[in-house]
Order: sequence, then C-alpha cells, then structure tokens
Amino acid sequence: MENMKKIGVTFLAACLGGAVAIGSYKFLESRYGNKLSFEDKQKVYFTNNPGGVVNSSSGSLDFTEAAATVTPAVVHIKTTYNVNANRGYQGRDQMQDMFEEFFGGRRRQQGPAQGSGSGVIISDDGYIVTNNHVVDNADKIDVVLPDKRSLEAKVIGRDENTDLALLKIEGSGFPIVKLGNSDDVRVGEWVLAVGYPFALNTTVTAGIVSAKGRQIGILDQGIQSREEGEPQARTAIESFIQTDAAINRGNSGGALVNTKGELIGVNAAIASQSGSYEGYGFAIPINLAKKVLNDFKEFGSVRRGYIGINFTGLDAEQSKRLGVDEINGLYVNEVLPGGGAAQAGLKEGDIITKVDEKQIIYPSDLQERIGRLGPGDKVSLSYLRDGKTLTSNVTLKGEESIKTARSSSSVVTKNLGASFAPVSESIKKKYKINSGVIVTNVKAGGFFDQLDLVQGTIITSINGEAINKPEDIERAITAGRNNMATVNAISPDGMQIRYQFQVR
Repeated sequence: MENMKKIGVTFLAACLGGAVAIGSYKFLESRYGNKLSFEDKQKVYFTNNPGGVVNSSSGSLDFTEAAATVTPAVVHIKTTYNVNANRGYQGRDQMQDMFEEFFGGRRRQQGPAQGSGSGVIISDDGYIVTNNHVVDNADKIDVVLPDKRSLEAKVIGRDENTDLALLKIEGSGFPIVKLGNSDDVRVGEWVLAVGYPFALNTTVTAGIVSAKGRQIGILDQGIQSREEGEPQARTAIESFIQTDAAINRGNSGGALVNTKGELIGVNAAIASQSGSYEGYGFAIPINLAKKVLNDFKEFGSVRRGYIGINFTGLDAEQSKRLGVDEINGLYVNEVLPGGGAAQAGLKEGDIITKVDEKQIIYPSDLQERIGRLGPGDKVSLSYLRDGKTLTSNVTLKGEESIKTARSSSSVVTKNLGASFAPVSESIKKKYKINSGVIVTNVKAGGFFDQLDLVQGTIITSINGEAINKPEDIERAITAGRNNMATVNAISPDGMQIRYQFQVR
C-alpha cells in the first residue's frame, strides 16, 4: 500500500510538472510569440504536441517512423519568372547557372519560365526554410503541400552568403520538422534526405554522413561572379554536411534529417560531373541556419558579425610557401583597420589556431562559428606569434565597419584579383630579401591571372617602394603616374622577375 501511495504521488507530481510546463510555454507564446526564436517556438509546439518527437531508429535501421514524421512538413516550391519583364532572369547570372547545373529547376520555354525546388516548414504559422537560389529573382512563388494544397508564399529574407531563404505562407496549424543540433552530428551516422527530386512527389532517401565542414567553393564563385560595385562585406560561409543519401534536381532546399526525425541540414548542392546524383551531396548545417533564419524573421536580413581579418587556410603546401611550421590553422594576411581583430591586438602573420577553445583545422571551422554570431558578440581566438601562443577576446563588428575598411583597398581587392600575406622571416632569409608579400590566391579571370602571375609569387617592391603588407600595394600603385606599376618579384621557383602594367 505504501508503494502504491509513492507511485501515486510520483504520477501526480509528473502530471503537475507537465501542466506547469505547458502553461509556462503557453504564457510565453501568448506574450512573446512574435519575438520568440524558431527554436523556442518549436519548444512550445512540441510541448503541446509530444507525438511529434521520434525515438532514434538507428539500432534497427528502420526509418519508417522518422520518414512519416518529416514528410508532411517538406513542401514542393514552384517558382515563376517573367522572362520579358524580369531583368534578373534575363541576366542569367552565373550564380544561378551553377546551381541549376547541380540541381536544375528552370525550364527554358516560351512565356513565363518555371522552376522547382523543396522547402521545410519550421513553424506551425507557415515559415519555410529553403535555398536562396531556389527563389532568387522569382516573380511568383507557390508552395504545394503534401496534401496537395497550393499556397502563394512571400519572401521574408534571402542571403547569398549562406544560400538560405525564409518564406511565409498564410495560415496556421501546419506540420513542422523539429530543429536538431548539427554540432552533434557524427560522421558515419544514418540520415534521410527528403524533397521533390525531378518535381516528383515527396521522396525519401537514406545514406550516411560522409564528412562535416566541407567547403566546395560554389557560394564564393557565385558571389564573385556578380557585377562588382562598391566594396561590400560579402563573405560566403561554407561548412557543409556531406552525405551520400541520394539527392537530385529539385531536392535543393529540402530536409536532411537524422533518424529521430530532426532537421540537421538544408540540402543545397551536389558534386557531379553529369548533373545527377553521383554520391556526394551537401547540406547547410542547421545550427548555422538558425541564426540566419531568426535574423530574417526579426530584421528581414542577416545581421552578421565580422572579426575584421583576411586569412589563408594552412596545409603542408601553403605552409611551405609562407615559411611557417604550422599546417593547421589560419594565416592572417590582413587586419582591417578599426575592426574587432585590430582592437584586440591581432597582426598580419599571426596564425589563428583556436576559436572559443575549439581547434581550427579548416577555414570553415572559424567561418561557421562566426556565422552564428552578430555584431557585439565576442569570441575567444588563440593564435601563434613568434613561437608563442596568445589569446584575445574579439568583439565582432557590423557590416558597415567592414565596408569602410575595405573601401580603402579597392585597387587590390577589385582590380588585381589576388590576395596577399606578409612574408615570414625564414622566407626573407632564404631569398636574401628585406621586404615582401606573397600571393596567396589568384582569382580566375582577374588581372593577375591574365598576367600569369601565379600563387606563391613574392612581390618585393612596386615602383621602387618596399612592400611589406597588402596596404603597401595600394599606396605604391596609386602613387604611380596613371596607376602604372613596375613590380619586382620572385617566382615560386626562385627566379627574379619583373612586371610592368597599368591598373585600371
């Protein structure tokens, strides 16, 4: 009898606790509903709808429960483009062409052109996440639900840097996919890709996570391909989850979920020579997407924070060029004046090894972490300088500070089409030089590329002025008559070379 009383008391306490939790969420929803993040809104939803929570099925490799939970909230997105009136479509910019090569979507025909993609409902009042390239320049966006209803959607926000977009359809009570935690994703775990390949009805495929933090360069190429105007704070953020789950044309913007039915990524691209599935798919991590989507909802655009540096990712080959021992981390090419890094004391030539105590192996390790933060947020950076490890707390600055800093180096960044880093002391000793910057990257089709001035070239002087940092290049070129430049350099094989050209 005493045990029965204990069970009864425990059961009553559990019921009261559940009621209090639901009541608290209801209060928060009614009072702060418009200001709650998507994650907090989902807590309200799943507290009131516990049936939407799925236990992992990875033990038995039975994905039926997860698939049944997710598919009602993955939608078909149909876009229409007025070919005659829409200049964005007539332009056919390279960004769109590249994504169409991967995922297709627009059918060339007489009259309005049409496109096809996927999206994921993440809020029961009709907010949908998809890819920017799915809806970019569309004159009309229709969302077809799995129950065959078709609703017109409006764009709440778009971001080229992450290839994310947030749409809104009118209504309430829509099924949603639960937001997961992409930081917990492990290489080798089972995942499902859900979407509308080839404009078919809802399709579910299975595979594993092949890799994390992948950079494939598609967003950078798309941003660079657009017409260049005044310097902008555009920085592509690529830290894709790679999967071998089959995804094809039309899957773009669809869901990558774990076996619990939680959204861990938004499908964005495939690596393929044929344009169809060849085993390599890439999804935007949901933890990066959460910040972007919440900014869309609150501000209509992304409020991104910036460290205020340009850097080069290190590997064995790049480290050899730069004359440094580290093969992991980020070599700081430039510290932008007035930025957070400058105020925290970072300098050109520093090697950033950790962000918030997490080891940096690839550039994406830093980019994704910063991509989740906004102006005013702080990060801890550990870096090497003269063989010593230093740590600084950096306060991120807003986009305007980056635009201002970059405007003073327009010749270098825009016309030359290259990036630079200070030469290490060991390289100076090797070539018996007192000054120099090394070319760390050459943009395809840029001015340096046309001159066949390759990566790894060391520029020692321009117009007789010693060059020790990227800003010296700007100053030396603009000081010359009619922007004429006589460049003394050392080729990667050690030969002394000279270039003469005019920067327009």
